[in-house]
Amino acid sequence: MTLKEQDVFGAVADPTRRQLLETLSIEGDKTATELAKRFPITRQGVAKHLRILEDAGLVSTQHEGRETIYTFHPEPLAETVSWVESINAAWDERLQALRDYLLAESDNEA
Repeated sequence: MTLKEQDVFGAVADPTRRQLLETLSIEGDKTATELAKRFPITRQGVAKHLRILEDAGLVSTQHEGRETIYTFHPEPLAETVSWVESINAAWDERLQALRDYLLAESDNEA
C-alpha cells in the first residue's frame, strides 16, 4: 500500500469526510461555507476536514475572490479500490486452494 492510499483510507475513515465527499460528488463544487450549512459543525471544522481530503488528493481547491471552491476528485478512490480488489483476489485464490486441499483430503479418507 502506498502512502497516498494510506492517506485516502485515513481521509475516508471519518463519516463527516465521507459525507462531504458524497455531497461534492452529487452536487458539484461548493465552498466550505456552503458545506458547513449542512453539517452540525462549524465552518472551521468543515475546512479542517476539507484540508485532510485535499491532502489525500480527493478534493482540490480553486480561489475565486475571497472564497475557496472545493472540487471532488474520485481518482484516488479508484486507485484504492483497485488495491483492495487485488488483495481480495489474492485471498480468493488462497481460499480456493484451501478448499481444493480439504476436498482432496476428504476424498483420500473415503
